[in-house]
Amino acid sequence: MSDDISGIVDRSAYWIEQAEYDLETAKAMRQTGRYLYVGFMCQQTVEKALKAAIAKQGVFPPKTHDLLRLAELANLNAILNEEQNQLLDELHPLNIEARYPSHKERLAHVLNDDACTAYIKKTEAMFVWIKMKL
Repeated sequence: MSDDISGIVDRSAYWIEQAEYDLETAKAMRQTGRYLYVGFMCQQTVEKALKAAIAKQGVFPPKTHDLLRLAELANLNAILNEEQNQLLDELHPLNIEARYPSHKERLAHVLNDDACTAYIKKTEAMFVWIKMKL
């Protein structure tokens, strides 16, 4: 394996480490009631885990937040179950909407403790599943 390719593959561990950090941040945000950021950090966790899967193939992950596209590039889209696909659909807009004031108010009505607890549980399951595929 050339140095260039091994460097890319090593990036997979970097992305996993970042995803783990984001998952722990989501949990901390839930404990403090900062629900808007729970959704954002769950989206970031899955995004970075998918980028780890892409990097593991020896490819630089693209600069995109599109979870469905990342799952496709990671060659995981065909084996996602219905619940995983639904999670990607639900998390995808949280990356953008959590950042803009016009969307924050609407999200504040949806992201409560119960919803965030469920997102964390589903995100954690997806993260473990992706890591098993590496």
